[in-house]
Amino acid sequence: MGVWDELTGQAEAIEVFTAAAAAGASGSAMTHAWLITGPPGSGRSNLAYAFAAALLSRNDDDLDATARQVAARTHPDLGVLSTERVIISIDEVRQLVTSSQFSPSVGRFRVMVIEDADRMSERTSNVLLKALEEPPPRTVWILCAPSEADLIPTIRSRVRSVRLRVPSVDEVAELLTRRDGVDLATATRAARESQSHIGMAHRLATNDEARERRENTLQIALGIRTVGDAVRAASVLLELAGDDAKAITEERDAEERESALRSLGIEPGGTIPPALRSQLKSLEEDQKRRATRSLRDGLDRIMVDLLSLYRDILLVQLGATIEAINLTIQSELVAASGRSTTAQTLATMDAIAIARRRIDGNVSPALALEAMLISTATNGT
Repeated sequence: MGVWDELTGQAEAIEVFTAAAAAGASGSAMTHAWLITGPPGSGRSNLAYAFAAALLSRNDDDLDATARQVAARTHPDLGVLSTERVIISIDEVRQLVTSSQFSPSVGRFRVMVIEDADRMSERTSNVLLKALEEPPPRTVWILCAPSEADLIPTIRSRVRSVRLRVPSVDEVAELLTRRDGVDLATATRAARESQSHIGMAHRLATNDEARERRENTLQIALGIRTVGDAVRAASVLLELAGDDAKAITEERDAEERESALRSLGIEPGGTIPPALRSQLKSLEEDQKRRATRSLRDGLDRIMVDLLSLYRDILLVQLGATIEAINLTIQSELVAASGRSTTAQTLATMDAIAIARRRIDGNVSPALALEAMLISTATNGT
């Protein structure tokens, strides 16, 4: 399987990056800093690492082995900053900038990848800016963010931007079928309900609990009639988001702790010497920060699913012929469309958008959800 084969719907971007990798340091198609932008699930980081593998490989024969090292994040000329926190710290960027000054040891370039570059504060971004202004001759930076507007103007002026598009439902379904062995019907439904978010489509196609949580979310929203219903629904949705976040992080946390104990020479269940407890405490603090981010991500997935529900209700109200996202509950969409006007449905969608901004701004998730769902009840949807 080639380095680009697991990417879907991004032929134009792949063409740009293959030309740059082939050109090398002296070609006009190549530059020292790139910004890959696109909506969540479009494959920003996957494309970044595919490009990194193409840059690091010495020739075509070396590409597969290099791609495996990049996938494992073990290539000596690859630097990666992928935070599990809400923000990227200034110390993390300083450490990566220092690493970027080294010359390549085995590859053609030294490649530095920053996922979620939008999570840098302005002060942190200015640390990176100095590295982008005066990079070593064979260091290449690859940043990933939802949009150019998420980075400060001085960073944007020093990178070449490549915008990814949202892949089609059929393209995502084909990828799931080919890569993950999912049957076409399940893959198509997962691709449609995830709105072509590749990572979420994979999860919906392969995880029964994830599908059940999504279905419960929609049914809870459809059952809201009164303010009391809204308050109770907010509590249930917050619990669902917590369960979703826990399912994603719990297994990984256990694996990380086991790996850390093993690296310290401690048997499972063994006593941890006082001198080593600080290292495990640091790991636990990182895991707590990741849990906070994972809960926020879970809440945002609920909001996106609810937006898809009311989008479908609005389409029914307008008599549009566009295919619904939630096809499996078409009859319930029709019933719900009769309980409100188009203006009320739009007001509900606005309330969801406001709730997303509030949660992103550190408003209590419970309060944000209650306010959103009370608006849903009063709008009759």
